[in-house]
Amino acid sequence: MKTLTFIQFLLIGVISAGMMTACSSDEAPQPDVQPESEAGPTTTSTRATSASEANILTPQEEEEGWILLFDGETTEGWRGYNKDGFPGAWTVEDGALKFNGDSSEEGGDILYDEMFGDFHLKLEWKISKGGNSGIFYLAQEIENTPIWQSAPEFQILDNENHPDADRGRDDNRKSASLYDLIPADPQNSNPFGEWNQAEILVHRGTVVHFQNGEAVLEYEIGTEEWNEMVANSKFAGMEEFATNETGYIALQDHSDDVWFRNIKLKKLN
Repeated sequence: MKTLTFIQFLLIGVISAGMMTACSSDEAPQPDVQPESEAGPTTTSTRATSASEANILTPQEEEEGWILLFDGETTEGWRGYNKDGFPGAWTVEDGALKFNGDSSEEGGDILYDEMFGDFHLKLEWKISKGGNSGIFYLAQEIENTPIWQSAPEFQILDNENHPDADRGRDDNRKSASLYDLIPADPQNSNPFGEWNQAEILVHRGTVVHFQNGEAVLEYEIGTEEWNEMVANSKFAGMEEFATNETGYIALQDHSDDVWFRNIKLKKLN
């Protein structure tokens, strides 16, 4: 993983303006962002939001330009990938968007119906035992083409019970990894059935993944190193893969139960 100079830059500029403010509840997010030189690896908030405070913007977040992509009650703003409607296998349960793996209804990946360029995305996810899912970003809608052929993926996985954890290379299929390309380091996911925090920063071609308050990987799209890595991966020859400056944010149907909540985004351009 490259040094975190880009993260420190954003902490001074963009991230510092976008962190959630501390709330009175002990279970609310407690942001404590410090440069690596003072506090070791760069971190954000490490506490999951309580159910009562999920899917709500604080006054400071509203002032800073954060938006909710999910209101905790409806699927407004979301639809199926390459579909006009919302697939029935996805439901709202206890303030979370849930994919139901045993549903007889239509499934498929879902996306938020707006394209974003530079952004800071924050959400919480929970996976079932042995489950697999993902968060796609910069995704394109291409007819008869699966979404992963255009979109980088923040992997979601039960690392202890899903066989994908032992596949790939150097743990690059474990939770928070750039799927099948770059492993998350440190690997700090919570077990199945517990909430995890995910953050994705995209800024002028540089991308950072955060998991449970820690920056776990960073990469830059379009560099010689990036092009070589993609050319030697399953994504080789996919002309649309991570080549667009704007795209959709999407949640993956991988046939396993998975929950998402507190989905917030701040545009950085």
